[in-house]
Amino acid sequence: MSDTADVLVVGAGVIGCSAALELAKSGLRVTVVDKLGGAGVGSTSASSAVVRFNYSAIDGVATAWEAKHCWEQWPDHLEKSRSSPLATFVRTGLVALDAPPIPRGRVTPLFDQVGVPYQEWDAAELAARLPALDTGRYWPPMPVDEDEFFADATTQLGALHTPDAGYIDDPQLAALNLADAARDRGVTFRFNTEVTDVLQRGNRVRGVRLADGSRLSTPVLVNAAGPWSGALNRIAGVGAEFTVRVRPLRQEVHQVAAPPGYHPADGLGPVVADLDLGIYLRPNGRGFLLVGGTEPDCDPLEWVDDPDRAGPGATVAGFRTQVTRAARRLPGLRVPNTPSGVAGVYDVTDDWAPIYDRTDLDGFYVAIGTSGNQFKNAPLVGRFVTTLVHETEAGHDHDRRPLHYACEHTGHHINLGTFSRKRRPNTSSGTVLG
Repeated sequence: MSDTADVLVVGAGVIGCSAALELAKSGLRVTVVDKLGGAGVGSTSASSAVVRFNYSAIDGVATAWEAKHCWEQWPDHLEKSRSSPLATFVRTGLVALDAPPIPRGRVTPLFDQVGVPYQEWDAAELAARLPALDTGRYWPPMPVDEDEFFADATTQLGALHTPDAGYIDDPQLAALNLADAARDRGVTFRFNTEVTDVLQRGNRVRGVRLADGSRLSTPVLVNAAGPWSGALNRIAGVGAEFTVRVRPLRQEVHQVAAPPGYHPADGLGPVVADLDLGIYLRPNGRGFLLVGGTEPDCDPLEWVDDPDRAGPGATVAGFRTQVTRAARRLPGLRVPNTPSGVAGVYDVTDDWAPIYDRTDLDGFYVAIGTSGNQFKNAPLVGRFVTTLVHETEAGHDHDRRPLHYACEHTGHHINLGTFSRKRRPNTSSGTVLG
């Protein structure tokens, strides 16, 4: 074989780059391959990069809270000076409007346990704090072409506000930052390089064959291939034991001009999670908002068989649906005639929770099912993967005795069994919020 590595990471998105950095920091020789042309140019670059803490399970909340501290101390996390361009965490707060899939009574006890600050707003306070919003309750979301969509509000909504939430200003730059830090640790990146076979001997990874016919020898492979992760699992013949599926899902995010009153005079308005209408809103500087969907039941999901054939641009239909919903929530929002936005392909599990685990093939690990709601956790995911690799390769049976990760900043201990490939499917919101 022409090349060797202690670990091969397949995928150079924000998850794969984080895994590469942490594995290299632990003393391993790491190579990263990606079929695309650079770090973070796949689904990472289409991410809205929201940093929030609203999850349905305690370990999800604790992971996001710890990761927030990593983003706040990004140069330290990378072990880099501020001289080079770095992604920035923009703290805006997040307002989660009341909706049945994410009742406050499920979320606030988790916040209390983890120590996430929050405020509960009734309808009057929501209206006072965010005067640009219509606080009407329209649940459940309806197709925008039906008369029911325009029905009057049945009552008024309150909200749950987390002031420490926000977003990362440039998701692709964040992946590049991680890749640069990994290179400083000796990691080799090979772009425009596709894995066509996973070589095995005696139920053990031995290497991979690449599209150019060359081979790379490695005893450990980490599948962080995003929407291509399911295909790589099939190539390797793994996944029969998984209790949750992974499928590629095309999603659109649209950009519109921020309406008057959305932003306060001295800063940015918040991220808004609006499952009541089936959307979320995220500032994009002071001038614009990003509008994404939260998979309401009334909208068909666009599952794709081949991520390479998914269109990268916003469609008229998708733009009209999501921006019309945004205009219902923001009466001052103007709906342009021409769509503006991007499309990405999410790597989604049945329960919208990621899988960070080993597999039944020795040496084959997965960090998959991450798209849509795990960008925020990327700094920590690399550390989860590194813990899994070192402990499992040393003989620990993670399936029988799940590993725990001790958080550096918050002191929490996260049960990595929560992200097991063999878990009972998590009870979640059934949406990108997890």
